[in-house]
Amino acid sequence: MASGPRIAVVGLGSIGAMTSWQLARRGATVTGFEQYSPGHDRGAHGGETRIFRTAYLESPDYVPLLQRARALWRELEAETGADLLHLGGVLTIGSGATAEMGNIRTSVESYGLDVEELTPAAARSRYPQHTFEDDDAVVLDRDAGLLRPELAVLHAGLRAETLGATVHRYTRVTAVEPDDRGVVVRSDAGEERFDHAVVSTGPWAMELLERLGYAAGTIHVRRPVQAWFPARDPSLFRADRCPVFIRLTPLHCYGLPATDGSGLKLGLSYEDNLPVDDPRALDRTVTVAELEKFRDTARRLLPQVYPDPTRVSAYMEGYTADHHALVGRLPGSDRVTVLAGFSGHGFKLAPAFGELGADTALGAAGTPPIPQLDPARPLGPPPGDFTVL
Repeated sequence: MASGPRIAVVGLGSIGAMTSWQLARRGATVTGFEQYSPGHDRGAHGGETRIFRTAYLESPDYVPLLQRARALWRELEAETGADLLHLGGVLTIGSGATAEMGNIRTSVESYGLDVEELTPAAARSRYPQHTFEDDDAVVLDRDAGLLRPELAVLHAGLRAETLGATVHRYTRVTAVEPDDRGVVVRSDAGEERFDHAVVSTGPWAMELLERLGYAAGTIHVRRPVQAWFPARDPSLFRADRCPVFIRLTPLHCYGLPATDGSGLKLGLSYEDNLPVDDPRALDRTVTVAELEKFRDTARRLLPQVYPDPTRVSAYMEGYTADHHALVGRLPGSDRVTVLAGFSGHGFKLAPAFGELGADTALGAAGTPPIPQLDPARPLGPPPGDFTVL
């Protein structure tokens, strides 16, 4: 039975479930609070699949953390028997002059990553699922692929329980109050005192973070939509023939083979995602007008799918103004760890962020390994446009 420090983890989504697993592994006495149940589809990990990649278009600074995340994904699979990470490769397609392609090249050169660069002619021959322009740069990241998010969160939470954690499902936390003796967590179930609390409440983070001193709007919420397109020839979209892809130009989009083998799941980028004023009033209805860019993208760039989706889904993600997460101690308090605002590129890194969260909660880490993650850094208003895929 766990006998270490008593730590509350508030929110058992992508990051909170991984943090609970890591804390329980180290013998902490973990109590998790989840307003739904680990693995639900209401937050930032819905949609059946997420991208894992190491040749990182956002910043080469993340590559060591991604490599650590890959190892931890395999450890979670080994501990649970779950099949979560499939490394079938990720194609990045677009103009070689973009900053994102520059970041990928720097990632490859700095860390010796396993990639292949294809000419447009070679890419057309190997990947008829796509339309390639004559000036496209095409990079295949071999140490990349897809993750199963709902299953990953579910199994991380269950593994934490197996290791001794307590999980309060369908229990909403209304306040986290640090003081000199620890921290009080107030919830639907009453109040309880802990040595430390981790706040990892995803799109709902500002409900607690404003009361902990963060300015309103520090994390803003967007509503990504995903659409599933049936294939003209489903054999072209098997996982062994159709790598995950990210397209940078002429349109920003990403796609993953559908888990049922029927075709492709398509998503657009940050600027196409509508703002969400109230995460508790998310409108999950996708309008016909919203689908037009999806249909246009399929017609222009994906000749092997029918251009009308057979299924759509909407969910939520929380973003900071600079699109880097808040990972570390709450400014001014040693009793609270903040894990929030993962800005559309948190899931692939979830076990590594969970490890950082556990380090911080146990006092084993001071500042995050990437300065951009410092929860005390100044943050301005949300940007008007930013590439997140």
